[in-house]
Amino acid sequence: MKEIRNILGWLGMAEEQSILQDAQKHVEETYKTVQHFAEAIKAFILGDLNAKTQAIENVRQSEHEADVLRSKMVRELSESLLLPPDREDLMHFVRNLDQIADWTNGAARILGFIEQKLPDSILKNISTATELIFGSISKLKEAIQSLTKNDLKKALADCEEVDRIEHDADDQKKVLIETIIHANLQPTSLLLCYQLAEYMEGVTDKIENAADLVKILAIRSK
Repeated sequence: MKEIRNILGWLGMAEEQSILQDAQKHVEETYKTVQHFAEAIKAFILGDLNAKTQAIENVRQSEHEADVLRSKMVRELSESLLLPPDREDLMHFVRNLDQIADWTNGAARILGFIEQKLPDSILKNISTATELIFGSISKLKEAIQSLTKNDLKKALADCEEVDRIEHDADDQKKVLIETIIHANLQPTSLLLCYQLAEYMEGVTDKIENAADLVKILAIRSK
């Protein structure tokens, strides 16, 4: 029987259960950071300051939890019996997930500084960009789950969808920035909105990077 070498295909190895459980938790916590960010954007658009503030705090907490898990996994991997190539695969995977959480937290921090009521045209485009981010992270999560189950065809298809969404996010960033430039914004709001657009597109870039790694792992396992 062919050996399965992908990072989530070691589920049957008892000595690696702790690492893999933390890896699954890390995936979930990374997903939560994006989920909470989407809630913050929704609250911001509705003008609900309390809900926005709470959602941003939830992003921060989830990012912190993801960081704690990453550190724990690094310690576990240093003591692991895994072969060096397998440790390297898992470390790349963890770092990619960590960057998603980091950039999402960065976008949330910027959102927290925006106080001016923004024009509907900008809010509409921010909402569209957020939907793309959430769709992308959802597909990445599905790809990882498929990889865990060794459903390689589904994993690759989900990763291709992440790539497609990332291209849409690139286009949406251009539209959002154009809308921001032509709006009558205060200088501070103009700068913050521009930075928000950059960070939001950056999140989809990091998700695509993680999906590229999932593709490599799926192809290796064929």
